[in-house]
Amino acid sequence: MLIDTVLFYIFAVMVLGGGILTITRRSAVHSAISLIISLLGVAGLYLMQQAEFLFAVQIVLYVGGIMVLFLFVIMLVNLDLAARERQFNRGWMIGLAAVLAVGAQIGYFLYRGGGAFRIASGGVTVPPAAGNTELIADTLFSEYLLPFEITSILLLVAVVGSVLMAKKRI
Repeated sequence: MLIDTVLFYIFAVMVLGGGILTITRRSAVHSAISLIISLLGVAGLYLMQQAEFLFAVQIVLYVGGIMVLFLFVIMLVNLDLAARERQFNRGWMIGLAAVLAVGAQIGYFLYRGGGAFRIASGGVTVPPAAGNTELIADTLFSEYLLPFEITSILLLVAVVGSVLMAKKRI
């Protein structure tokens, strides 16, 4: 029981620390590596929840595939020119307002306690022979098919666009 708590906090620190480092690093390569650390923490949290399939998918697909692709695209794009251009449009006031709004929500839920969370009493009926992988596949390809396909098209457009940008400079 104690080891589960310690592992949870280790993985949570990996997720949060990697996420913070991802958005605060000036180097795109360092941001991508920080995102890998965050994704590894999420994979560890999946493993703690006995979701072995999601753990394997997180490691193989996201950490192994997508992040290598991101690093490849980062290396193709001319970062010297991008570093000299202005990156942000001084939207820190909007960001600060968003942080304050989320902080207020978290404070409200901490103040109200468990009564603020309303969880539906009806549970999902699980067929006795269905495993974790089958349930994920059924949900992914029935309820979430459109977002799944839109995500794949967006990734394809991003890769093609970055290759075309790199090709113009060569």
